[in-house]
Amino acid sequence: MISLLVLSLIPKLIILGLMFGEDLVRIVTGVFQSVSGNSEGDFLPDRRKFISQTALVLSAIPFLGVLHGVIVGKYRYRVVNHTLEFDDLPEEFDGFTITQISDIHSGSFDNKKKLEYGVDLINQQESDVILFTGDLVNNHSKEMEPWIDTFKKLKAPMGKYSILGNHDYGDYMSWPNKEAKESNMQRLYEIQEELGFKLLRNENVKLQKPALSGVEGAKASIDLIGVENWGKGFAQYGDLPKAVANLSDQSFKILMSHDPSHFDEEVKKFSQFIHLTLSGHTHGMQFGIEIPGFIKWSPASLRYPKWAGLYEELGRYLHVNRGFGFLAFPGRVGIWPEITVLKLKRKKA
Repeated sequence: MISLLVLSLIPKLIILGLMFGEDLVRIVTGVFQSVSGNSEGDFLPDRRKFISQTALVLSAIPFLGVLHGVIVGKYRYRVVNHTLEFDDLPEEFDGFTITQISDIHSGSFDNKKKLEYGVDLINQQESDVILFTGDLVNNHSKEMEPWIDTFKKLKAPMGKYSILGNHDYGDYMSWPNKEAKESNMQRLYEIQEELGFKLLRNENVKLQKPALSGVEGAKASIDLIGVENWGKGFAQYGDLPKAVANLSDQSFKILMSHDPSHFDEEVKKFSQFIHLTLSGHTHGMQFGIEIPGFIKWSPASLRYPKWAGLYEELGRYLHVNRGFGFLAFPGRVGIWPEITVLKLKRKKA
């Protein structure tokens, strides 16, 4: 129904805009001719056929684009690669790779074969870890049940870690009672475990590798932090001070935080230096125009200054994933579902 509404509405708005614009010109022309005494025949000049034809042609472009987005675009997975350099990255983690996925929204899927292709594409990246930055479901944990076996196939030698997004809490639907909502959350935690994800809820883990020092048993590590959802204008369950309470100020830190507004509101000026923050949430509004080196625009930019891709501020990096799934509008136009691969490098002296 949403697809039909969008397909019907957008072309009409384009035609309406062009026709109305021409009508304004015709009215001004008619008034001028009447005042100057040059009016012949009807007050309004005839509508130009060229304008009508142009309106039809221009309206067909977004119609076809939206149609492509519904049929093909929502499963048009692409791999986005970034290499980041840091002065203080432990030598043992030089070349460390992360695959980030976000916003699965399992309740929207309708094609198992294409979904399996996306999962296989994630595995083909052969990253050291897979990090999922929230929104496993739209509203209810049962939405993930049909896809558990598919997502269980995800593999990473150093583990799979996840956080919760704003949709995972069930806040956007009515529950018969508090116990039903709590039961839904408990099932979601169980599903995360069945998928092989370590869910981080305002806590951290150490990712470790054998130290290059040669000392037997010595380990080098980086800290992976995961907070619950914290968003400007959304629920703020995240507790960053709690999540880093036991960490050294000098350690190398990666934060998973679903909503990118958390970066601007708290993370970038936080007392402990967080080298890299991974977020999602925006989906790039599933609609936009991206031509590398020329234009990058989406309606999401009106709400989120940092809405997709890589950003750096105050020496800290933020990456906003465009999302793996889709929500509400069952398609993607110009903003394709994303699998991000980040390679960490140690800067050479």
